[in-house]
Amino acid sequence: MKTINLVIFGIGNVGSTLLNQINSTQTKLKKQQDIDLRVPIIANSQLALFAENGKGNWKADFDKFSVPYKLEDILSYVENQKLKNLIAIDVTASEGFVQNYNRLIASGFHLISANKVANTLDIEFYESLRKTLKQFNKQFLYETNVGAGLPVIETVRNLHNSGEGITKIKGVFSGSLSYIFNRFSEEDEDFSNILNAAANEGLTEPDSRDDLSGKDVARKLLILARELGLKQELKDVKIQSLVPKQLNGKTTLSQFNKRITELNPAFQKSKNQQPKSSVLRYVGELDTITNTLDVKLVSEPKASPLGQLKGADTLFEVYTESYKERPLVIQGAGAGKAVTARGVLSDIIKISAQLN
Repeated sequence: MKTINLVIFGIGNVGSTLLNQINSTQTKLKKQQDIDLRVPIIANSQLALFAENGKGNWKADFDKFSVPYKLEDILSYVENQKLKNLIAIDVTASEGFVQNYNRLIASGFHLISANKVANTLDIEFYESLRKTLKQFNKQFLYETNVGAGLPVIETVRNLHNSGEGITKIKGVFSGSLSYIFNRFSEEDEDFSNILNAAANEGLTEPDSRDDLSGKDVARKLLILARELGLKQELKDVKIQSLVPKQLNGKTTLSQFNKRITELNPAFQKSKNQQPKSSVLRYVGELDTITNTLDVKLVSEPKASPLGQLKGADTLFEVYTESYKERPLVIQGAGAGKAVTARGVLSDIIKISAQLN
């Protein structure tokens, strides 16, 4: 039996769902793969629960037994306990926490992250992190950075590493914006009502302007570009924001929500301009021939894979020298805490299978 020690940073929607999935899959992993997943430490931004204080129910234990901590406390604990096969899991959305990555690696941790920040900071940080990983012979998996539970990064990386020339990647990268435009294109409903419905279902960020700004799609596009060896920065991505100027900037979230119907005229105009055979889609597009990264609202034929999207599915078209104009298509659920947590758990199992 192989024991794997997981230190989980972040117990929000994805982190808490991941912990529940680990608990429910323990018996199966032991029986089928001889893997025993243990979670000696659970932490949020301020408090940590150490396993020796737990009684079995992680949430109740965290509420009762968690203590303030610093990273040094965690590193000292795993060293004193002589824990092996260490994996640090970042399911936060913290920009600051990624600054701990190099230190965690040097302290014996492999890394798994659902947090996109580390892979979209400046290229110097990106390359420095890879050097540290190589120096200490550690792995860093982040499949959920782009496609939630879909094998997008792995597929793109494998194609690239095998020498296949990838010429273009295009798709609907956002599950929330997929849901919004799939419904808006098909239904006789105001854009604002559909946006509110997406928020009520937990598909958007608390401030839906974070989705409409296109920045999340841009980050995912940049991550794929860097998998192909390109050295672009986030500022190099051309983004068509869907937030009008009068609702951006100094407008508070409360003010935005009260004025959300101001979104309707522009989107209704775009919808009315569509041919009957086409629909609106918000896409990311990476072209390695022209070396451009674009995030934009486009018209797509209803008969195309992008035009046939339903629900909150995401879809990625990968064009290569071999596939030419018949791209490899990866499609599936692109949003949701359960899907993302399952993708993180898949990364855990991948690393675990390679450890002694």
